Amino acid sequence: MWQTPREQWDMSLKIEDNEVDIVIAALRSNLNTFLEEWRTFFSNFHLIIVKDPNLEEDLQIPPGFDHQVYTKSDMDRVLNGASINFSGHSCRYFGYLISRKKYIISIDDDCLPARDNSGVIVDAVAQHISNLQTPATPFFFNTLYDPYRQGADFVRGYPFSLRDGVECLLSSGLWLNIADYDAPTQIVKPHERNTRYVDAVMTVPLRAMMPFSGINIGFNREVLGPALVPGLRLVGEGKQRWETIEDIWSGMCAKVICDHLGCGVKSGLPYVWRGVGSDADNAMDSLKKEWEGVKLMEEIVPFFQSVKFPKTAVTAADCVIEISRMARENLSSLNPVYAQAADTMEAWVDLWKGD
Repeated sequence: MWQTPREQWDMSLKIEDNEVDIVIAALRSNLNTFLEEWRTFFSNFHLIIVKDPNLEEDLQIPPGFDHQVYTKSDMDRVLNGASINFSGHSCRYFGYLISRKKYIISIDDDCLPARDNSGVIVDAVAQHISNLQTPATPFFFNTLYDPYRQGADFVRGYPFSLRDGVECLLSSGLWLNIADYDAPTQIVKPHERNTRYVDAVMTVPLRAMMPFSGINIGFNREVLGPALVPGLRLVGEGKQRWETIEDIWSGMCAKVICDHLGCGVKSGLPYVWRGVGSDADNAMDSLKKEWEGVKLMEEIVPFFQSVKFPKTAVTAADCVIEISRMARENLSSLNPVYAQAADTMEAWVDLWKGD
């Protein structure tokens, strides 16, 4: 009997424990509450816990997890002199590099499991894997969002030739409570909390750009890994960090690369609950770190909208090198941070090729 693409997917979805690493950026020493809250969903998987090199205290980790902790000494050993900064939230990128699994789920240590509209605790790991293992539809928008979910399908008028979809390489989850606002928005709306749980997943359309945050993501490391690059940083700002723009730069790299490779990016489910007391809760401090980045977005977005890859760029690593070249040629005269980003991207690809 003929089956729709959704029915075919329903029969084939399977999570293999040995295909998934969970990467945790440890910016706080006490991980007991965080890991206990996630125990049900994390216990079947290997955890890569990357300690912020600026964190001096020893990590507190409850027993019963299959995990490996990586510290500054590990970073120095792997980098072998390469100039890549893994401080702050950027330490998560080291976990992406060191993993050898097909899929990576990355969740920050200020995030706890969310509950859906029925009060059921959300399995963020399973939802990310579901997003990655079901096709994406970037070439034609389905008005019922993800047509592969149970109870949904393609609407009338959707071309049958596109209903098989394409591989999804990146799953960008969302947040309850503390949303991923920039500092100016946080200052204007200091008490605003996101309480809306929207039970939906959608494919981001071809050539549409999107803000990106590594707080709650899943991706196919085997195919897309080098595109998740810790590239863009402020110059000469001491210990001030610029993770928000760095993530956005990384996400734009990933999106244009997925478009070029003919693959998809999904946004929506799963949600996590992001706690008060996270970095996002200190708006004035964030503003000091972010303001230069906010201004540079007016240059960054047009740049990525104009990116075109040659046919010879057939892998994510090839594309990262092309973006670094274009950034050096088209942006470095505007601000030295772009030349530094290009250097970092080239060093990053060298590390990946040395896996």
